[in-house]
Amino acid sequence: MPAELICFESSCRARYAVTEVIYNCPRCGGLLEAGYDFSSVAAGEWKRIWRQRRTSNAPLDQSGVWRYRELIPFLDDYRHVVTLREGNTPLLDAGRAAAYGGLRRLTFKHQGFNPTGSFKDNGMTCGASQARRLGMQRVACVSTGNTSASMAAYAAAGGLQPAIFIPHGNISYGKLAQALEYGAKTLQVEANFDQILKLVRVLAEKLGIYLLNSINPFRIEGQKTIIIEMMDQRDWQAPDWIVVPGGNLGNVSAFGKALRELRELGFIDRTPKLAVIQAAGSAPFYEYMSNPGGRFQAVEHPETLATAIKIGDPVSWPKAKHEVIASGGLVEKVTEQEIADAKVQIGLCGIGCEPASAATLAGIRKLTAAGKMDAGADVVAVLTGNLLKDPDYIFRYHTGQLEAPGGVRIESTFGNRPVVVANDAEEIAALLG
Repeated sequence: MPAELICFESSCRARYAVTEVIYNCPRCGGLLEAGYDFSSVAAGEWKRIWRQRRTSNAPLDQSGVWRYRELIPFLDDYRHVVTLREGNTPLLDAGRAAAYGGLRRLTFKHQGFNPTGSFKDNGMTCGASQARRLGMQRVACVSTGNTSASMAAYAAAGGLQPAIFIPHGNISYGKLAQALEYGAKTLQVEANFDQILKLVRVLAEKLGIYLLNSINPFRIEGQKTIIIEMMDQRDWQAPDWIVVPGGNLGNVSAFGKALRELRELGFIDRTPKLAVIQAAGSAPFYEYMSNPGGRFQAVEHPETLATAIKIGDPVSWPKAKHEVIASGGLVEKVTEQEIADAKVQIGLCGIGCEPASAATLAGIRKLTAAGKMDAGADVVAVLTGNLLKDPDYIFRYHTGQLEAPGGVRIESTFGNRPVVVANDAEEIAALLG
C-alpha cells in the first residue's frame, strides 16, 4: 500500500517520500504524519484476520502493534521490524477508582504491561524499524525516563547504537536503570527537556543520528495501535471518552489519528471524546486551549513530580489541538496533591501505575465534579507507565515525606505507613486484631 509523509499544516500539505530523514516539513516547518492509500480496505475481513493472529506464534502476529500492520503500512520489508512482543496490554475494570472519579464504571487501558513498562514501546517498535529500513546505525532521544528505557531496549534488540540525553537530576532511578542496563550511551545534561531537545536536533543532523522522540512520525504510527487494540478488545464499540495524560502530546496526536482513520474506514461508527490531563506546573496546552484565540506559549521552567509529563514546550501541540477539537474533547489540569491521591486510589484496585498515569483519574474526578463528564459515561483512561517506574515517589507519599516542587509538602491523605514492631507474637496479634 503506497505510503508517504504529509505535512500536517492544512495550508501546506506538502508530500515527501517515507525514506526521507525529516521530522518537520522542509517547506513550512510544520509537523509531519504518515499517510496511506486506504482505498481497498476490507474492514470486516481485517477484523477477522487480526483475531486469528492472536493465536499465531509468528513474531509479527504476537506483537500488539504489528498484528495490525494493515493500518500502519509504511515498511516495504517486514524483515526490518524490531519487536519485543509489545502491545497486548489489558483493559482493566476499576470499581473503586470509578467511584473516586465520580463514575459508575471506569476501565483502564494499562500500557505499563509493555516490555519496558510504558506506552513508548508501541511507538518505538515502529521508530526503530524505520531506522533499520533507512540504514541508520545510531539513534537518539531526549527523555524524562520512559522514552530512554524504551529506545535503549529496541536499539539493543535491533543492533542499533543508542544515545540518550536526559535532564540531570530529573529522572527516576527506575527509568534510568533500564537505559543503563540496555547499554545506551547516557548523557545527563544540565538543562530541561525542551532545551535538550533543541540541542539534540542539531546533533542529530550534524552526526547523522536518527531521532526517535515523538516528533518522529513513525513513533506516532506505533502509538496509534493502542487505540486499534483497545477497539478490538471492545469488539469495536467505541467508548464515550478516552482520557490520557498530556506531556509532549504525542499520545493524543496518535490517538486522534487512529480514531479518524478507524471512523473513516468503517471500523467504528462514532468518535470518542479525547480528554487530555496535564500537571498544573507543566500545563502549556491547558492554558492555550483555555484561551481561544490566544498564542501558544511554552512554560519555561516546567515543574511536576510526574516526570513523564514534565514538558513545558510539547512539540506535538498543533496535532493535539486538532485532535481534541475534532473529537469534541477538552483539556484539564490537576495539582500534585490530586495526582498523588488519585494514584493511591488506582493502587487500591490492585492496579499500579507511575505518577503521570494517575493524572487521568485526578482529571476525571475534576471533570465529573464540574459536570463536564457524565457519571454514567463509558470511559477508558490510559495508564501510561508501570508502578515500578518511580517507587521512591510511592514510599515518600505513604510515609508523609513527599514534597511538591518548591518544597510544598503533599498530604499523605490515603497513606499506608509501614509499622515497625517487636519480634513478639502477642504484640503483633493485638496490632492486627
